[in-house]
Amino acid sequence: MDILLVAFIIYRIMVLIRGTRAVQMAAGLGLIILIYFVAKELGFYTLHWLLGTALSSIFLLVVIVFQDDIRRVLTQFGQAPFLKYKVKTFHALEEIAKAASEMSNNRIGALIVLERTVGLNEFMETGTRLDAEVSRILLNTIFAKCTPLHDGAVIVQGGRLAAAGCVLPLTSNPGISRRLGTRHRAGIGITEETDAVTVIVSEETGSISVAIAGRITRDIDPGTLRRILHNSFAPEEAEKSWWRFRLK
Repeated sequence: MDILLVAFIIYRIMVLIRGTRAVQMAAGLGLIILIYFVAKELGFYTLHWLLGTALSSIFLLVVIVFQDDIRRVLTQFGQAPFLKYKVKTFHALEEIAKAASEMSNNRIGALIVLERTVGLNEFMETGTRLDAEVSRILLNTIFAKCTPLHDGAVIVQGGRLAAAGCVLPLTSNPGISRRLGTRHRAGIGITEETDAVTVIVSEETGSISVAIAGRITRDIDPGTLRRILHNSFAPEEAEKSWWRFRLK
């Protein structure tokens, strides 16, 4: 039980910092610790003493370097490890599916990112904060060609439209088709660094695609999109909620 609890804590911390700058800083700190032990084995006493002096205040160093990430981890650590399927989430998924269908028919390019367990606050900082209810009218308005936010991505967090005009990392997978543009590559790239789900509408063809875990499913219809979205958040409860929605 002791080992399981420690493993769970480490896992949750890794999930929360994945895809953030904290990963690079943690790698740098680990490299310093590795050099400390190597210096001792090789007899580099001055280097070993210098690093030992610095690492003696390792706790304070960690707090200073990772203060923003620690604040975010402590805020999110009390959340349930598994997503709970809520009414507002169901409503948001339905509105996204409807908006994607309308934008597909009108050849409006769109990139919608849905947060799951890994936080996307770092990427929201690159855009404009909104904190609005998800609706197909609002999504159509944001991605209209004449609006200043249409080139970036929309991020949905906790069933709310959290930010728009966000910049996402592009995929580095060489196996991705060269015919896919920046919008599709960004939609894939964010799912490689986080567990988010992205909905992509092509401006050129109007085709709808979904990217999950670095893989993209292209040319799907609105019904398939709806099923993928609901199954990505709560498979069992999604089916029950969907049938209740159909019966109303």
